[in-house]
Amino acid sequence: MAKRVVPESARRRRRPTKQGQVLTHGLIVETALRMLREHGAAGLSARRLGLALGADASTVYRYFRGMDDLILAIADEVYGTAMAGWRPAGDWRADLRDLGLRIHHAYLAHPQAALLTASRVTGRPNEVGGDETILGILRGAGFADPDAVRIYHAFIDQCLAFAILDAATLALPKAAREADEEVWRDTYARLPARTHPNIAATAPLLVAQMNDSAYPAALDMLLSSASAQLGRDS
Repeated sequence: MAKRVVPESARRRRRPTKQGQVLTHGLIVETALRMLREHGAAGLSARRLGLALGADASTVYRYFRGMDDLILAIADEVYGTAMAGWRPAGDWRADLRDLGLRIHHAYLAHPQAALLTASRVTGRPNEVGGDETILGILRGAGFADPDAVRIYHAFIDQCLAFAILDAATLALPKAAREADEEVWRDTYARLPARTHPNIAATAPLLVAQMNDSAYPAALDMLLSSASAQLGRDS
């Protein structure tokens, strides 16, 4: 049976924690995000979270049904930072591009959290609000509902997939990440045209571009395809 979640008004501690703070849902999520940033997913547990908060581990379960419930709250918090303060400019393509880059950036600001949460579906307010906004942009642009859903599906999955891919790179130890980046210069750029004519011909471009995220280019391709379809259907 799922644990009962105590309403916010009833779950506040009467006394501050050892750090002098009163526990709240937001403080726990913020602390969990910090722990993920510093220690990765393996370092996040109710016991360690309780220690970081200066409270007993069981206190966490007054706010969350379990650690997975906390993970979903973290996912919604990260999504919320992407949507915070966003306002539409009125051009559907520019608006979707801006939203995609904002969501991608929000996850990369928390790479360890991205690896843990970007594949999850939370059904929570920030995620639901973002989905409503994206679908509204597409339907407002004139896409029929089946096309709006298809493009939304591709748009959000592309964004989250790149977030996971790019976050995995950022989450690597610095030495491993730098070693991977050097492969393009130290291996690919030195391949002879005799055996690898295509790589040799494009080597300078590969060295210049392959260590950057391909997400902006992929996003532009998706939006160009959607725009072309809209033009054909008009």
